[in-house]
Amino acid sequence: MGVLEAPAWLVPAFVRNVVGAGATASPDEIRVVAERLLDRWLSPGRNFHNVKHLTEVLVRVDELDEESHEPDLVRLAAWYHGAVFDSAERKAYANKGGEDEAASARLAYDELVSLGVPEKHAMRVHDLVTALVRHAPNPKDPDCAVLCDADLAMLASEPQRYKAYLQDVRAEYSHVPAADYARARARILRKLLARPSLFSSPMGSGWEEPARQNVEAELQRLEKEIAKYDAEAAAHALVAPDPVDDGVPAAPRDGSAAS
Repeated sequence: MGVLEAPAWLVPAFVRNVVGAGATASPDEIRVVAERLLDRWLSPGRNFHNVKHLTEVLVRVDELDEESHEPDLVRLAAWYHGAVFDSAERKAYANKGGEDEAASARLAYDELVSLGVPEKHAMRVHDLVTALVRHAPNPKDPDCAVLCDADLAMLASEPQRYKAYLQDVRAEYSHVPAADYARARARILRKLLARPSLFSSPMGSGWEEPARQNVEAELQRLEKEIAKYDAEAAAHALVAPDPVDDGVPAAPRDGSAAS
């Protein structure tokens, strides 16, 4: 188990949050669950969605703490929000990314109830995790706003940290061809920029300008890359020989055969 690779405060913090949520289990029982969770965050293939990301989200939740009504539940939702993760090609191409919020939410509910957390609180954590599918919190739900803002706060990083974040995300999807990755990533960024605001909490609003600057700059770079890929594809199409008509249908060039 890779718990020693994680900050020492994580497990005690999880225990406090579960107890704060009303658990009846012993601290030792809660620690076992915390260590299993950390094993998930430390599993291979998580170049970005790893324990470092978990730690950063928890730190951001702390920054927004005074806006939260039930901070223990928000922190537990942060712990579980990326617990189930798979960056396999089939999910990457479905434009869903690697985080499986639905499965993570079910895991949160089941484990918290098993620790004696009241079902009402366990379901609240479940619902907070599920809300991250769209990152569009209800304006009347400050806890959801805090969690969503904490998860998106990386977008407002200083330029060098943002560059490192992009490298980590690309490494996580290294199996996806560069052109396909660029187009998928650009679609995500355009959707983000089309929002009236990226952050929903009053304190999180301070991250709006630097986040938009980072996202806009990244999108500009990606659009240049995509234009280059499109030009190369057009040039290749011009020089490619016509298929021999041997009665066998030609394979599609758009990759649809793999769908």
